[in-house]
Amino acid sequence: MMDASLRELAEAAGIATTWRNVHGEEKEVAPDTLRAVLAALGLPGDVREARAVLAQLRNRLPPLMTLTCGPDGAAVPGAAPGHRFRLDFEQGTHIEGRLERGWAGEARLPAITTPGYHRLTLDAGHTTVAAAPPRCFSLEDAGAAEHEGSAPWAVAAQIYSLRRPGDLDIGDFGGVAELARGAARHGAAGLAISPAHAMFAADPGKYGPYAPSSRLFLNVLYADPQVVFGPLPPESAEEGTLIDWPEATRRKLSRLRGLFDIAADHPGFVEFRNEAGPALEDHARFEALHAHMLAQDPALWHWRDWPGDLQSPQSPGVQHFARDHAREVAFHAFCQWLADASLGAAQKVALDAGMPIGLIADLAVGTDEGGSHAWSRQQEILPDLSVGAPPDAFSPLGQDWGLTAFSPLEMQADGFSAFRELLRAAFRNAGGVRVDHAMGLQRLWVVPRGAGPAEGAYLRYPLDDLLRLLALESLRHRAIVIGEDLGTLPEGFHDRMDAAGILGMRVLWFEQEPDGRFRPPRNWSPMAAAMTTTHDLPTVVGWWRGRDIEWRERLSLFPEAGTAMKERKRRQADRNALWTAFLESGAATGDQPGPEQTGPVVDAALVHVASAACRLAILPIEDALALPEQPNLPGTTDGHPNWRHRLPGNAATLLEDAEVARRLEAFALARPRVGG
Repeated sequence: MMDASLRELAEAAGIATTWRNVHGEEKEVAPDTLRAVLAALGLPGDVREARAVLAQLRNRLPPLMTLTCGPDGAAVPGAAPGHRFRLDFEQGTHIEGRLERGWAGEARLPAITTPGYHRLTLDAGHTTVAAAPPRCFSLEDAGAAEHEGSAPWAVAAQIYSLRRPGDLDIGDFGGVAELARGAARHGAAGLAISPAHAMFAADPGKYGPYAPSSRLFLNVLYADPQVVFGPLPPESAEEGTLIDWPEATRRKLSRLRGLFDIAADHPGFVEFRNEAGPALEDHARFEALHAHMLAQDPALWHWRDWPGDLQSPQSPGVQHFARDHAREVAFHAFCQWLADASLGAAQKVALDAGMPIGLIADLAVGTDEGGSHAWSRQQEILPDLSVGAPPDAFSPLGQDWGLTAFSPLEMQADGFSAFRELLRAAFRNAGGVRVDHAMGLQRLWVVPRGAGPAEGAYLRYPLDDLLRLLALESLRHRAIVIGEDLGTLPEGFHDRMDAAGILGMRVLWFEQEPDGRFRPPRNWSPMAAAMTTTHDLPTVVGWWRGRDIEWRERLSLFPEAGTAMKERKRRQADRNALWTAFLESGAATGDQPGPEQTGPVVDAALVHVASAACRLAILPIEDALALPEQPNLPGTTDGHPNWRHRLPGNAATLLEDAEVARRLEAFALARPRVGG
């Protein structure tokens, strides 16, 4: 394939053939990378054939088309002006008529004002019309915009870090419920939680919540069996500050197996399993198969290394395995039932306690390519590509996260069924969803297997369609949407998020002008959630002390000698600038504290962030408790205790400590008043 033809085809398929690095320099994507991404998209190697496939995809009536409710109507691909149509609304009414002619000669539906999934019938066939509201469900819609007279705020916590009696050394949804009840007493409108996606029951060493096995199901270690079975016999608990994931997993699964042995026929489980259908069965079969294969040979961790007749959920080999191991498959489905019931109960507790939002779930950007979702949805994912990020100031070599993602072409060809299924799983039992790496709705950096992270390319996604489906599902589930929009963004992406009613994220450490001054909180974007930090960034105490710099130096994460010293010098300048910003915002008074005098800094940081013009403020519990360690230090897996820290106190009473309660009160009082 000639280079010019290859690049033309790549652009037509949605692959950007150039990209700009952190210095603004334009870089060309290598031909081998373009060929690899085209192959992953399932396009023929011949240019002419590939173009024909793309043309057929874009010029036919799709299985699902999206539009925004309003006066403009929408173009109908594969149809001609004047053709008769019938549109059956899901509410039971219908309209009939002829397709209109648009200004470019295209066939168009008339204006639609009723959101929902409607049935469009034409002479040439039929399709589903996803008619979306102009914006996602909002804080105003949720009754949260004037919570207790001020702009709303929420607490954020890592699920695994919570403590409660009987949790068997891993935080669970019972702890989430108790923390939500406590946060509501202090006036919080919501509780943002870390991803609760399904992990790998047979491999407790894979516990990073942003690299799940499946985003359709839940981490069964977070199940609180007491929701279904009532109080259970107590078991001894470790009082350590770090989770021993293998040991805690063994104990939790042993408890769940004991319950399954006495309640495998529970009517609630039978009903749940029947309603969940094939998707649950595929996941449960994967869990059983994964354990079975690892018991034979640890080298068989990835499903692509299994025997051929086990590599597809529809294969006869998998059907035989499921019959021969029916009880083991049922056990994994049983665990999902308990986890789902536990999460639903936690959301009910949050709402009953007075939170207008309740739980804000976290949707990871992708799944582990060796996991359940990739195995059961092979047609929908990108084979031999992983998601990551190009080189930037923080990662000069780029990043390869080892995650797989949906194919944008397959999304459209299949009527976005996989994406809609994912959204419904995310919104289930939640009053809000945070979309991790939200720019993935428009483009993802994909890296071919065997290539370095810098040898990737940006792959474009159908942003208009995805935003409309997100808005529609947000409305149907009455849940707000937050988009993680940190880092390098496509041009105009913030504007698109604002228009779609998606709240961005404004983090204290990044609200800095080019000259080093920190931006006044009154000037922070209103269409965002303000916060001191995130799970990947230092806490206020850690930042002020330079704890993150110490960790990176200790683990040799700086690119060259002398960088740590430069970072310490810059941090001192940033401390000076931040304290000045605190003084100017009224969050602090007096002289600047030293690096170890963190108490006044935490107090000032919380008031400063809470006073932001953002429509929502989120307080990470690590900063409410003035803890020094961040949950995750990017760039390392073993050197820093990522995703292992437990909080110093029970979830039910954690916020009642006098100092913590004082910080929460100050945070709440600093939120801008609503209505004067």
